[in-house]
Amino acid sequence: MAEDGWQVEGTLMIACNCDYGCPSNVNGRPTTGKCEGGWTWHIESGHYGDTSLDGLNFSIYADWPGAIHEGGGKAVAFVDERADDAQREAIRTLARGEVGGPWAIFINTFDLDGPHPVPYEIEVDGERSSYRIGSAAELQMAPITNPVTGAEVHPRLVLPEGLLTRELGLFRSEKFRVDGEAGGVRYDHTGRYAALGAFANSGP
Repeated sequence: MAEDGWQVEGTLMIACNCDYGCPSNVNGRPTTGKCEGGWTWHIESGHYGDTSLDGLNFSIYADWPGAIHEGGGKAVAFVDERADDAQREAIRTLARGEVGGPWAIFINTFDLDGPHPVPYEIEVDGERSSYRIGSAAELQMAPITNPVTGAEVHPRLVLPEGLLTRELGLFRSEKFRVDGEAGGVRYDHTGRYAALGAFANSGP
């Protein structure tokens, strides 16, 4: 456990195979009956004990045969290659749920491979946010458009009891693909659900 506790906050980027909005956000079943998607945490400010995590990124991509809470999934994690040994170990500890946070819940739903160090190119820009994680994953967000008029719409979701975030901007994925060769997690769900929100987690 971190000697002086841990804290991370920043921007969470989400994408999966569900229709826009993702029913899992409101305790519904995944659109297709199973869940294939993941999260990227861009840490704007954070520490693990006396190890700074400012500006680093990490991701988890999973493939569950049903709803997340039903478990049985496989997943792969990636960590920013700029992290030094102490930072990498801190993020590994968080991602594997060893000191609490939402990861302590998710680790019970999948077998996790990694984290593997990869280069991150990430841009936090609202509905146009994007990232490229080496050759492992890519996401480009775009606004949802009205199917009749073509006009952009800008829905938001408020989650007072949210596990990962308390409010999300809801978008579509102009591009979303994962090729997590190391963990055997691969899919392309371009044109499906994407979202962006602030996160803040901490522990003793």
